Amino acid sequence: MNRHIKSFGPRVSRRQFMIGAAGLSFAIALDGTNVATVLAKQRTGEALSPWISIGTDGTITIMAPAVEMGQGTMTSLPLIIAEELDADWTKVKIVPAPVIEAIYGNPGFFLTRMYTSSQNAVSSYYQPLRLVGAQVRRVLLDNAANRLGVPVAELTTEPSMVVHATSGRRLSYGEIASFAEIPAQAPTIGPDELKKPSDFRLIGKDVMRVELPSKVNGSAIYSIDVQVPGMLYGIVVRAPVEGSMPVEVDESTVRAIPGVMRVVRFPYGVGALAETAWAALAARRALNDAITWSRTGATWGFDSEKGLDAFAADASNLVAPATDWGIKGDAAGEMARAATVLEATYRADFAYHAQMEPLNAVASVSPAGDAVELWCGTQNQSAAVDATARALGITRDRVKLNYLLLGGGFGRRGHADEEFIVDAVLLSKEARAPVKVLWRRGDDIRNGRFRPITAHYVRAGLDASGKLVAWHHRLAGDRVTPFSDMGLYELGGRKDFILMAGVDLDSYDIPNQWTELLYRDTGVRTSPLRGVGFAASTFVAETFLDEIAQKRGIDPVQFRLELLRNSPRGRKVVETVATMADWGRPREGRALGFAFVDMVGGLAAGVAEVSLDRRTGQITVLPGAAHARHAGNAR
Repeated sequence: MNRHIKSFGPRVSRRQFMIGAAGLSFAIALDGTNVATVLAKQRTGEALSPWISIGTDGTITIMAPAVEMGQGTMTSLPLIIAEELDADWTKVKIVPAPVIEAIYGNPGFFLTRMYTSSQNAVSSYYQPLRLVGAQVRRVLLDNAANRLGVPVAELTTEPSMVVHATSGRRLSYGEIASFAEIPAQAPTIGPDELKKPSDFRLIGKDVMRVELPSKVNGSAIYSIDVQVPGMLYGIVVRAPVEGSMPVEVDESTVRAIPGVMRVVRFPYGVGALAETAWAALAARRALNDAITWSRTGATWGFDSEKGLDAFAADASNLVAPATDWGIKGDAAGEMARAATVLEATYRADFAYHAQMEPLNAVASVSPAGDAVELWCGTQNQSAAVDATARALGITRDRVKLNYLLLGGGFGRRGHADEEFIVDAVLLSKEARAPVKVLWRRGDDIRNGRFRPITAHYVRAGLDASGKLVAWHHRLAGDRVTPFSDMGLYELGGRKDFILMAGVDLDSYDIPNQWTELLYRDTGVRTSPLRGVGFAASTFVAETFLDEIAQKRGIDPVQFRLELLRNSPRGRKVVETVATMADWGRPREGRALGFAFVDMVGGLAAGVAEVSLDRRTGQITVLPGAAHARHAGNAR
C-alpha cells in the first residue's frame, strides 16, 4: 500500500527571532511554540533552541546538520555543542537536522546551503556551534540561579550538572528542564566566555563515533536498505553521453520479463518498473540493446587520450589564449630576469568516484503528485529537496527528506540536479506507489561524473642564489562547476573555483605568482571528487618543487622549510612529519617522498617510503608518516 504523507517539512515562523553568526547560533520562538519539537519529532524534552532539547530524564537531543559518509561529522559537530554546553556525552542523542537552511545551513558556503563538502564542516560550524552550546549553558545557569536563590556567578557546571559549591547543592540538566523558562533573546556570550582549549573534555579527545557500532554490527541503515510498504523497484537507462535522447525503444523484450510492470520513457533515458529488484535488474539488462540513441551531445567520438594531449599542448603553448586566474607581484617580469628558468608539464586523467554504495533512492509521491517523501543518501540536502520540487512542480515545503548514512560520497552525491533521486521521484509519480531506484555498479560508471582531465604547464624562475622568485602555472581543464551546479557557477561570477582549487600557493613564500586558466568543455559529465583541483594542482606543485630541489642540489624538506619561512604552522607540520619519518636516515634500496598541502585552512604533510624492484618494475609503497594541523578540529 502506498505510504501517504499527512504532514510535511516544518515551517519556521516569521516571528522566530534569529541571533548569531549567519543566523546559526540561536533561535527562539517568540510566539511561545516549542520550536524544537516542531522541527523534529525525534526530540525529547524542553526545547532550549532549535539545536538542543533536554528531557527531564537528562537526555540531551542535539541536531546534526551535516551528513555522515565516513568522515565523522555526525559526531564532531554535535560534540562541539556538547563541549560548550558541558553535557554528559553518554546522555546525548543525535538527530539529523531538518532542511531549514536559515538555521542549519553550512556557513562555509556563501549560499548557506545544507551541504557537506569541501572538508569544511568542522571549520565552518565550529564557532557558531560553540556559541550555541555556551548560550544554552547560560540559560541553564540562569534558571538554576533563580531556583536556588543564588547569584549566577557562584554557579559552575560539571557534565550535565549545575553546581553551587558553597552550599553543596546540585541540579541536573534534566531537573532544570522541568522548570526552565526560555528567554525572549539569546544571552550574549563573549569570546572570552567560551571554554579554553586546555579545558576541553570532548574536542580533540578520543571519542567513539556515534554511528560506528552500528556499522560494525551491521545494523546501520543506508538508503539501499530502506523498505517501504507497497514499494516497487525501478531502473533507468540514461543516455550514454550528455545531451543524447532515446529515439526508438523496443519494449517487447522488456515487457516479457516476469515481474516487469511497465516501461517509462524520459527525455534523458528509459526506465522500467518492476515488482522485484531482480526483475528490475533483468529489465535493465534487456534495455541495453533495446534503445537507439540520438547522436546529439558534444561527447560522441571524444577520445580522452587525444583530448589530454591537446590540453597539454595548449597549456605549454604560451601564445595560446588563456584567462588570468591569479596574479601576485610581477611573475612575468621576474621570470624574464631570472638566472635560471625550469619548466615541466603534468597531466591528470579522468577519475571515477567508486563509492562503496552505488547510487540509489526511495521516493513515495502522493497520488495527486503534490507531495513526496524521500529516503536517500545525499551530500546536499538542499539540492535533494530543490531538485525534487522542480521535478514535480511543487513547493519545497511539500518535500519530506529522510537522509541516511552514505556508503561513500566523495562529491558524487552532491550535484544540484541529484539525478538519481529525481529518477526515483519520477518513477514513483508514474507508478503512484513508492519506488526504489537502483543503479548497478555498471550504471554508476556508465553515467559517471568524473573528476575532469587537466593538463598543467609550470615554470619556475630562480635568481642567481637559487631562490625561487617566480612561479607560473597554466592549467587547461574541463569544466566542473557549470555541470555540477550552474547556479553556483553563475553566482560565483562564472568562475570555476572547484576546478582551480589549489593553484594558489598561499603558504609558500614565492613573491611572484601567476596562474592562468585555459577553459575547455568536452561535454563529458564531470564532478567534484575529493578536492578536485587540489588533488591535481597539489601533485603538480609538490612534484615540481622536488624537481627544483634536485636541480639546486638541496634536500626537498629543507627547500620547503625555506619556502615556509613566513608560516610557523606550516614549518611545524613539515618538521613534525620529517621527525616522524626519521627523514635523514639512509635506507638501502628505498627512497622517501615528501609532500605538503595547505587546503581550506588545514595544513598537512606526508612522507611515503617507496621501493622499486628494477628487475620487475614493481613499485612498493610502505607505511609512511603524516601529520595535520587544523584549528578547531573535533575528532
